[in-house]
Amino acid sequence: MKVVVYLRVSKKEQETENQLPALEHWISGRGHELVALYREDESAWREGHQHQLSRLMADLPRHQPDILLVWALDRLTRQGIGPMLQLVNSFKIHGVQVVSYSEPWTEQSGPMLELLYSIFGWAAKFEADRISKRTLAGLELAKAHGKVLGRKPGSKDKKKRKRTGYLLRYATKK
Repeated sequence: MKVVVYLRVSKKEQETENQLPALEHWISGRGHELVALYREDESAWREGHQHQLSRLMADLPRHQPDILLVWALDRLTRQGIGPMLQLVNSFKIHGVQVVSYSEPWTEQSGPMLELLYSIFGWAAKFEADRISKRTLAGLELAKAHGKVLGRKPGSKDKKKRKRTGYLLRYATKK
């Protein structure tokens, strides 16, 4: 069987390299063939930041994989039940089974799969919300202790900013 691997990290300080050896071992242990590898090496904390996942979806007809292998389902999305099921079904339409190394039940088939994907989609969103609340609480505590957040007054960027980000944000506010 042909396998496509999708790797993603949650923070800039993390690396996808720690996920890859176990996934390659999983593939070779089953006698499958790795046909493509996609990595998100930056945080994809909100929708639209998963450029490699979009590229993977566009490349499906070319690679014709049987399996999409991920480290864990929350590597695909942490946006909740709907986005999780939508992604899984998008792959299913192309004849690709989504398999998670950390959730071996994804290798099975049957009527319970959709329920389990929904539960894991909810759990991933719940965890993302908890992380966000803890971060905000930490920032509020730092402010309460007199820490000034953000840039120092008068500081400038070390690298020139791309104008496209400003233009896109401005265009979406209209």
